[in-house]
Amino acid sequence: MAIAIDMAGPAVTAPAGTPPQPELLVSAALHLMSHYSANAAQAGPCLKLASVIERHLKALASHGDLNPVLRATCQQLSEQWAAVVDQALPRPSRPTLFKRFVGGTRQPTR
Repeated sequence: MAIAIDMAGPAVTAPAGTPPQPELLVSAALHLMSHYSANAAQAGPCLKLASVIERHLKALASHGDLNPVLRATCQQLSEQWAAVVDQALPRPSRPTLFKRFVGGTRQPTR
């Protein structure tokens, strides 16, 4: 069973700019987390899915109608998922001495 997930849009949209119901956000976050876990076992971790999970948790952490303990938990989890996303991002590689020499890139002198 394949599920289409809109990675580019906001976490969850609600009519007339009102915040979505917290139950809907919790349900969506749990659903996304279960797919992340299942997909990671089969195809490896998915950066986009982790990013969407982090956005859902961040939205929950700032939701005024949520219990303060649950908001704090969502804030902590949001930070943990942000770290997962950050670690999965590709890092720019430093040019080797040979590449700098051939490419003419000079390092600033001190």
